[in-house]
Parts: sequence; C-alpha cells; structure tokens
Amino acid sequence: MKKALIWLPLATALSLPFAHTATAGFGDFVKGLEETSKEVLDSSLSGGDSSSVLPTNLDTDTLIQGLKEALEVGSRRAIDSISQDGGYLNNANIRVPMPAPLDKAASLLNRMGMEKQVEQFEQSMNRAAEKAAPHATELIVGALKEMTIEDAKRIYEGSDSAATEYFREKTSARLTELFKPSIAESMGEVGVTRYYGAVAEEAKQLPYVGNNLNINLEDHVTEKALDGLFTVLAEEEKKIRENPAARTTDLLKKVFQ
Repeated sequence: MKKALIWLPLATALSLPFAHTATAGFGDFVKGLEETSKEVLDSSLSGGDSSSVLPTNLDTDTLIQGLKEALEVGSRRAIDSISQDGGYLNNANIRVPMPAPLDKAASLLNRMGMEKQVEQFEQSMNRAAEKAAPHATELIVGALKEMTIEDAKRIYEGSDSAATEYFREKTSARLTELFKPSIAESMGEVGVTRYYGAVAEEAKQLPYVGNNLNINLEDHVTEKALDGLFTVLAEEEKKIRENPAARTTDLLKKVFQ
C-alpha cells in the first residue's frame, strides 16, 4: 500500500519535464524527471503531500507513449541507416569483419595476391547483413509496445544506452532466430560462401590458419550483424537524449511542450 502511495505522486511527476518549452530536448526531460522524481519520492517517504504542488495536464499513459514514439523514431532511423548499401560496409564501427582466423591473416593473404578475393568476401558478408537488417524493425517496435511504466522509469534513469540494453534483453534471442534464415538467404544471393571458398582455399596453405577454418559463416555474420545493430541503436538513443527530435510526431509535439 505504501508503495502504491509513493507511485501516485511519482507518476504525476513524470509529466513535469514536458511542461517546458517546445525546444526542450530529451536530455532536459531526463534531467528534469530525475530531479522531480527524487523530490517527490523524498516527500512521499517523509509523509509530505506533494499532490498540491505538482499540477499536470497530461496523464502518465500519454507521457510514456511519448517516450515510446521517440524511441521508435530513433530505432527506425537506425535500422534504415544500416539497411542501405554500405550501411555496414562503410561504417567502421559496425563493419562485419572476416572470421578471426582469416582476419588475422588478411595482410598475408593480400601479399599472396588474394586482395580482390578478400575484399569480395568482406563485401559479401556486409551486404548480407544490410539485407537482413530491415527484419529487425518488427521486433524492436514490438518490444516498445511491451514496455511497462517500470521499464520506462529504468530507461529514464539509466545510462545513455539504457533503452538499447532494454531492446537487447527483450529481442536478442528472437532477433538471432529471425536473422539466421534471412542471413542465410542473403548470403546465397550475394555469394558469401563462394567468396569464402576462394579465400579459404589459399588460407589452408598457412600453417597457423589451415587448422582453424571450421567456421559457421551464418553464425558469424548473424552475431556481427546484431552487434552492429545494437551499436547503432545506442548511438541513435544518445542523440535522442541529447538533442530535440529532428522530426517529431504530433504526440511528441504534445508531450515535449
């Protein structure tokens, strides 16, 4: 019962950061929420009555929905960016590398005259990741719909990547299951296995590589593609927290004013 009494004014406090001007950014929202929530929680625990000094014209559901829309905008933008040609390949932070045994031998393979084959192999893996990326949208948006008030509070008070960690926790296993067949199909379309075969055939001649080529390419590309997805989601989340939304929906305009 006491917990419920504490949450009543705290839920009211969720609305206060949105009472600022329309130019207020997500960072201001988070800072304001943290300060106000602490004041309300302290007041509630000490028996004070905060309801008379915390007026609001927006309900908690509306405010939580505003957060969800902000994260959905950022998530769709992130997924769209990595789905483009070069989305993975041209981004050094998320580029899918060759499997470790081959990656370590890349310079030697290039000196053996395999530079073109190595490049084709790397390009094909990244193209496969780019083709699979759009399949993440449904699961990421679905995770937002499942978000509870408690989840939202943890995201408000968390690090710059708190929402991304929420997505990772809620979707990682399902994304892996979803990505694998898509990665396999994309690998077939762009010739990953063919290019790998060309590189691996020469690499077998290298004594410290030849015995380490028992590689599951689907697992490798899937793992690195998902790592890249969450990296870009975290970057986009940080932008949302630090800057006003570049393109706002009607709901975001309502709650961020």
